[in-house]
Amino acid sequence: MDIQKITSLCKRRGFVFQSSEIYGGYEATYDFGHLGAEMLRNLRNLWWTEFVTKQHNVVGLDSAIISHPRVWEASGHVESFADAMVEDTVTNKRYRADHVIEDFFAKNNLGSVSADGSTLEELDELIAKHNITSPEGNSLSKAKKFNNLVQVEIGTLEDAKSVAYLRGETCQPIFYNFNLVQETSRQKVPFGIAQIGKAFRNEIKVGPFFFRTREFEQMELEMYVHPADADAHFAKFKEWCMDWLKGLGISESKLRLRDQEFKERAHYNKVATDIEYEFPFGWKEFQGIHNRGDWDLTRHGEFSGKDLSYRDPVSGEVYIPHIVEYSIGLNRLMLVLLCDAYTEEGDRVVLKLHKDIAPYKAAVFPLVRNKEDITAKAQQVYKTLVAQGISVDWDDRGNIGKRYLSQDEIGTPKCITIDYTTLEDETVTIRDRDTAKQERVHISELTSLIC
Repeated sequence: MDIQKITSLCKRRGFVFQSSEIYGGYEATYDFGHLGAEMLRNLRNLWWTEFVTKQHNVVGLDSAIISHPRVWEASGHVESFADAMVEDTVTNKRYRADHVIEDFFAKNNLGSVSADGSTLEELDELIAKHNITSPEGNSLSKAKKFNNLVQVEIGTLEDAKSVAYLRGETCQPIFYNFNLVQETSRQKVPFGIAQIGKAFRNEIKVGPFFFRTREFEQMELEMYVHPADADAHFAKFKEWCMDWLKGLGISESKLRLRDQEFKERAHYNKVATDIEYEFPFGWKEFQGIHNRGDWDLTRHGEFSGKDLSYRDPVSGEVYIPHIVEYSIGLNRLMLVLLCDAYTEEGDRVVLKLHKDIAPYKAAVFPLVRNKEDITAKAQQVYKTLVAQGISVDWDDRGNIGKRYLSQDEIGTPKCITIDYTTLEDETVTIRDRDTAKQERVHISELTSLIC
């Protein structure tokens, strides 16, 4: 399946648009349309319900996007949050060095290679040894570091004191707010803090589609645990996260866990495992599970001068909790689900989305639009379902067959048709998206059948 089919569907039906399209668009920025907004909302709610609401020892946070600049010095991002970059010596286009190397190997059937985490010298050696060129076929510059933090100016004075950063990840406020959240929520270790929100990275290489962008949304859970228990929590997270993803209906054959090699790991990770999906453009990571040790609380304690240790209320032991992290890209998860659900059955395109993820749970049709009594009854059914907080679409255009196909393409699980018989006995035809089978049911049964 070609990613262009997903791109076309998303734009044509209102899932995702190129941002600022009337101005010619803006690279790697996207706006989520009416269907995309509903799908993202459903995913946020499902994630929050599973990892926060259902847990007795996890609480939420909604932090500012801009923090004190020292936060990003303490976290190591100012110093280490960088990708190796190479430049086309003719066009001056910039590329991530590891991606250029890996793409060149794949294109020229040189086998697989993992250049992520390689030193600048190792990257230069690979480029020279294999005569690696840019995608345009031109020679490349020496590799150099490029910081991914997005810098902004705050206030009215243009000096060093006004420099700040858009957050590169949502977890740092979870770390520097550790004491405040722990004290106000009266949680005891082990406990977690979760957050959903935007993050920003000045990525060198973007795409395909909205897989890698400079503005994206993360869903993160940071568990504070006793150092001796970190490995057990890490193992639990891997199983828990995989089970949740499978519960969303993602094909198990296209999911895998992959442990990061030492050179791939971020500076703060003791151990890291990626959950990858087999996209049309290859196996790619969309979720990470990390044992961050005591790096974060120790560093923020040092840079702030505050004590971020924890005293066990029973044993009296004082220690710096270790952090086990679960981080997933919301936008990438949406792309996973769209790719996994996209199905072609003859002339019919179907998005076989889980009913709790689909933008609409159902669509309501009057059999014909020019019969006032049928249309009025259909409107009554539609408004009754909407009043219950159910996301329902209304469609009275064209023939029934075309309306079914239109709803199949956006993933609507059930279609409800009101016809002449409905006026006699209060029954309707309900059609299933995946099987295309139809059955006759009473209007009173609709809520239980579509929710």
